[in-house]
Amino acid sequence: MLPAPPSAKWASVTLVFLRLSKKASSRSRCVRLADAQHPVTNAGSRLDFPAPEELLHFFRSIDLTGRSALVAAVSGGSDSVALLMLARAWLKTAAPEVRLIAVTVDHGLRPGSAHEAQTVRELCARHGIVHQVQHWHGDKPSTGIAAAARDARYGLLAQSARTAGTDIVLAGHTLDDQVETISMRGTRGDGRGLAGMASATLYDQTVWIVRPLLQVRRTALRSWLTEAGIGWVDDPTNSDVRYERPRMRLALNESAAPIPVEAAQRARISLGKRAAWLISHHAQQVAPGLICLEPDFLSHSDADAGTYALRIMLAAVGGVEHLPEEARSGALHHKLRTGAARATLSRCVVERRRGGVFLRRELRGLPAAAPVVHGAVWDGRFIVDANHASTDLRVAPMGEGAPIAHQRHDCSIAQSLVRASLAAQPAFFINDILAGPTVDAGKARALARFSPMLTPWARFLPAFDLAPARSLARLLGHPVPPSSPFTGHIEG
Repeated sequence: MLPAPPSAKWASVTLVFLRLSKKASSRSRCVRLADAQHPVTNAGSRLDFPAPEELLHFFRSIDLTGRSALVAAVSGGSDSVALLMLARAWLKTAAPEVRLIAVTVDHGLRPGSAHEAQTVRELCARHGIVHQVQHWHGDKPSTGIAAAARDARYGLLAQSARTAGTDIVLAGHTLDDQVETISMRGTRGDGRGLAGMASATLYDQTVWIVRPLLQVRRTALRSWLTEAGIGWVDDPTNSDVRYERPRMRLALNESAAPIPVEAAQRARISLGKRAAWLISHHAQQVAPGLICLEPDFLSHSDADAGTYALRIMLAAVGGVEHLPEEARSGALHHKLRTGAARATLSRCVVERRRGGVFLRRELRGLPAAAPVVHGAVWDGRFIVDANHASTDLRVAPMGEGAPIAHQRHDCSIAQSLVRASLAAQPAFFINDILAGPTVDAGKARALARFSPMLTPWARFLPAFDLAPARSLARLLGHPVPPSSPFTGHIEG
């Protein structure tokens, strides 16, 4: 969540922009630069047209300490063009030394995409902004194209950010996008998802996707662009009802008030902090791949936090991207609290014994033996880190016959549990002979090893979930995610 504008409460933020958007809607129009031989609106744009404080305010909470550059994702549509020009106005007064780099991702899915990228390039040249075009190369899937394009886009934007030496990519998602997102998630009964998009999301554990316009209506942005004489391009896919978001956009009543999200966001952050406390105080990794939940975890009075913490750890141990169903997890949590139990969920074996509840990866569905590839994801739980290429070196599950004498583990834990957890752990094999979880080159230098992934937040970590993600990282021995990119504001 971003802080409210000066002298305003959260509840009044949307009303401010609703009034602004209604006032502006009569004079705001879309300028289709792609249809014009000469983009007259851009040519006549006023380079120093003032940006209203109501719009610039949402940029001011971004922490620029130690950052020398920012990347702005600019497709050429009204939202991203407004984002770019507002960021330029903000940096000009707040931090003129910080470089602003506009990046356009050309997915290569429509004939006009290259022309739209050129339009953005011309706009940037007129305003003295560095512009880059990233292309999505390779074969495109025949199904799930929207999701694949999104994944490719974020990957290319993150690549541009790393090259520029920054960890922030500005994205132009608006209040309209937020309402659509919540509505889509609501149709699927996604409880946590009703908090909507976070104002910042950590991508690939390295780059923040920051959304400073999440409380602004699209009509307000278009009104300001029109007054400034700055045009934009309409992407036809935004009205293509073959995709879910355009269908939802069409179904929503544009005059209706936005869905309030503050309560859902606060509830999600609060639940995450409580679950984080349980993980930090009552869960430990007692052997590789074996998590023990202490008896106090089950006896704790906060059952909601306990169920959420259990869901998080099940996803992590099982290597699955999404949390298990809340209803099934809640039933399992209740069963574990009331007596001995053994179950499987999210590719995990869950077993209550005298010393607590133990979670481990089940042996079914493990990856087959394969050559070692640096950067490869293994079972959704580990990344292969290898600086040694050899046809003799392969990666596979350690197997049930794995020796445990030299493996780090709590000696008070039943050996059968340790063996079962180790059997599902990855290992390197040289000529089909077990070499172990690392291959050393001598002098403490590893030729190959496995690094744990922060599943389920390995790719996308909303700032809502920072608290439980940090606790989980410490539990798994994963680097702790960085702080929120906002000044004086803690989101978990």
